[in-house]
Amino acid sequence: MALTVNESFKEFNKDFVNLKPERTILARSSRDWLINQLLNLPGKVDFFPSLYANMSIKYGSFARNSKIHPLDDIDLLLTFSADGATYTTHSFGKRYTLNVPQTAGNLYRLTNEDGSLNSIKFVNKLVSAISQIEHYKSAETHRRQEAATLNLSSYEWNFDIVPSFYTDTGYYLIPDGSGQWKASDPRVDQELAEKVNKQHSGKITQIIRLLKYWSKNTSMPTIPSYFFEIMILKFFENRAEVSDWIDVNLINFWTYFKTEIWNGVQDPKGFQGNLNTLEFEEILKIISKVKEAEEKAREAYKLETVDKDQKRSIEKWAEIFGSDFPVYG
Repeated sequence: MALTVNESFKEFNKDFVNLKPERTILARSSRDWLINQLLNLPGKVDFFPSLYANMSIKYGSFARNSKIHPLDDIDLLLTFSADGATYTTHSFGKRYTLNVPQTAGNLYRLTNEDGSLNSIKFVNKLVSAISQIEHYKSAETHRRQEAATLNLSSYEWNFDIVPSFYTDTGYYLIPDGSGQWKASDPRVDQELAEKVNKQHSGKITQIIRLLKYWSKNTSMPTIPSYFFEIMILKFFENRAEVSDWIDVNLINFWTYFKTEIWNGVQDPKGFQGNLNTLEFEEILKIISKVKEAEEKAREAYKLETVDKDQKRSIEKWAEIFGSDFPVYG
């Protein structure tokens, strides 16, 4: 319960949007323990490929601090030594072949007949290896065959572990789900998120989480989370300043989003091209919901600032965010 709109947003974020601080601390501890276990695998598992020291990455929305409740997965990029392997680019960013010399014994065991490293075999080897780590319930291949998923026995989150190789051109190669490899560099996403958040005095991460909650809990076609987060970051990156009031920032973003969703949004890393994969009919349905949210938000803002009616304004925000939004009182 809250007496002002500002208090209601703070309460809502704390109770329903943000990860619980104690679970976040525990998850980070669990992640760091797992990383140590992964680094020890080459000495424990037969024929396990060598790792590239200090080149593995904590990435994804949990690492960027934009994950919303509940915490379901944590992402890790586990980087291996190429042991003399080279790569061939077939389609920049999207399709690569890793060519492994016979001298790279452990890697060569995971190749196709032509000596190219099979990313599916590699993921399966990783699954087999991590399944031996104690305190974990099971390990399995990620649904897109791009990662190994480690299921926990004690906690609600899983780990998605993506094997990778660091290239001489400064980016990573990761499984593409079909046996080949594709390019990625999660550091670019992390740097963008940190830059925009710092640019606006730490206000942006909370806005991202709140908008992701709205997107997830609104009856409309799913907006891909990564695409949506990049759109939010690009919007605020191009603003000279943002409001101290989160409701004003929501209105400004929805006004932008309802027209900008028609346009292409390029992958900041330069590999995936246009991130906007939504179909025409999906966009129309999303725009309808965005307009509805924007109109109700503007009405809520008027009730708060012009009519000085905090109660009715809070009730209007609850129409946007649902029954978990605090009631007045």
